[in-house]
Amino acid sequence: MKTIRIGIAGGAGYTGGELLSVLINHPYAEIVFVHSNSNAGKPISDIHSDLFGDTNLKFSDTLSQNIDVLFLCVGHGDAKKFLDANPINENVKIIDLSQDFRLKNNSTQAKRNFVYGLPELNRESIKKADNIANPGCFATCIQLGLLPLAASGNLNSEIHINATTGSSGAGQSPGATTHFTWRNNNLSIYKPFEHQHLNEIGESLTQLQKNFNEEISFIPQRGNFSRGILAAMYLESSLSLEQAQKLYSDYYESHPFTHLSLKNIDLKQVVNTNKVLVYLEKHGNKLFIISIIDNLLKGASGQAVQNMNLMFGLDEMAGLKLKGIRF
Repeated sequence: MKTIRIGIAGGAGYTGGELLSVLINHPYAEIVFVHSNSNAGKPISDIHSDLFGDTNLKFSDTLSQNIDVLFLCVGHGDAKKFLDANPINENVKIIDLSQDFRLKNNSTQAKRNFVYGLPELNRESIKKADNIANPGCFATCIQLGLLPLAASGNLNSEIHINATTGSSGAGQSPGATTHFTWRNNNLSIYKPFEHQHLNEIGESLTQLQKNFNEEISFIPQRGNFSRGILAAMYLESSLSLEQAQKLYSDYYESHPFTHLSLKNIDLKQVVNTNKVLVYLEKHGNKLFIISIIDNLLKGASGQAVQNMNLMFGLDEMAGLKLKGIRF
């Protein structure tokens, strides 16, 4: 199997660090460079101390075109600027982890067309794609809790969502709401009904259920833990629990990372993995759905590697058979 030559731009942040952790142990990956202007010349392990002893790579302030794929781990709004300032050869595939190219109206830049990289929705398109817009973390968790219903035309009422994310979802740069003394023993709500991931969620659901026009009421929360997302959702549904479970089992049967659990789930089951667990209950006429992911892996860097595997014809799970920390 051919080795995939990889470049990473923005390698000093959380998503860059997670990406490095996966790719260093990927059987078909060769990391050519990790770009960071502010850390050029420093060992990778100076910033990502968990990689001490695993790699001798150093950050670089130059870009090589002698790669097969470039991962963009830059901030939201910076991916477009990066590509404008640094033209990349057309034969180099791009996987962007920012939100810059996720929506259909923003999916083209400099003759590059970006495919929305949610494998459980667009696997066949991803296999043929040259450029991928990696989904958002909340969007991934929520969509994977709803896609089977949309695919079967069963989203016919308002969807109520309460989802809590770990502090790593806010990125590595410190801020007022990420400081340990503020976040510890605390819980807060932000961007109720207006979170930016609602747009990509809506586009995916209407891709599967053309007539979907119901309201999505989403209340995001900041949790006092480091990583993971738990989304709790409910909507009115005429499906029995058994019918709903069959829909989900059938839909995800061919998707190796997403699993329907018949027992209630908790976040530690997926932390440090690329897995998604979904659990269903029926309460009267309401279908209750819980979906959980690791926001840095399936919600970002793990999913990016999953997309790379599909783009290059590899086993979808290559480099991603990760062990969770249960205790």
